[in-house]
Amino acid sequence: MLSLIQKYFPDLTPVQEKQFAQLQNLYSYWNNQINVISRKDIDELYERHVLHSLAIAKLIQFTPGTSILDIGTGGGFPGIPLAILFPECDFYLVDSIGKKIKVVEEIASSLNLRNVRASHLRAEKVKEQFDFVVSRAVTNLPAFKNWIKNKFKKKNQNFLKNGLLYLKGGDLKEEIKQSGLRCTIHSISDYFEEDFFETKKIVYWKAV
Repeated sequence: MLSLIQKYFPDLTPVQEKQFAQLQNLYSYWNNQINVISRKDIDELYERHVLHSLAIAKLIQFTPGTSILDIGTGGGFPGIPLAILFPECDFYLVDSIGKKIKVVEEIASSLNLRNVRASHLRAEKVKEQFDFVVSRAVTNLPAFKNWIKNKFKKKNQNFLKNGLLYLKGGDLKEEIKQSGLRCTIHSISDYFEEDFFETKKIVYWKAV
């Protein structure tokens, strides 16, 4: 299903095409060892995981040198697809479940992704600062807000100001209100026509 990625990202390099094409076999193999993606979703990997992760790239094209923290990455989403798309940016993928980080490390190694680091670590324990934090529906925003305190660099180098890019579905108004964060909501259906994305959103919060 590389064609689905090429449909929305037609300017991939041959290296990127090869890396995206490898994802199905890699995730199928590792998912049999360590369950990081639901069984019913593995057949829909490119739509429900890879393309979903890449929705962030429709909102922002990270400039070279941008640093991105992926909190609760699970099997590597959205971090690994974004790392393939932005090879000149630095990605740090963390998760509190060690076996999931093992999968991330193995897949990043197989793809020769030199711009990816991964750690078995709770978000609160990350001491570095980044341009952006990305995540995919790890928890509700009021709780997540506490995890990302003091995680952002003060100096901006992108069109969007440094902040949070959070992938989540459904009606988010109440959750955002409870978080106290002044967010903007972007509908992924504005970028991708597949039915799966009808209720999916990117929540952006400007941190600095």
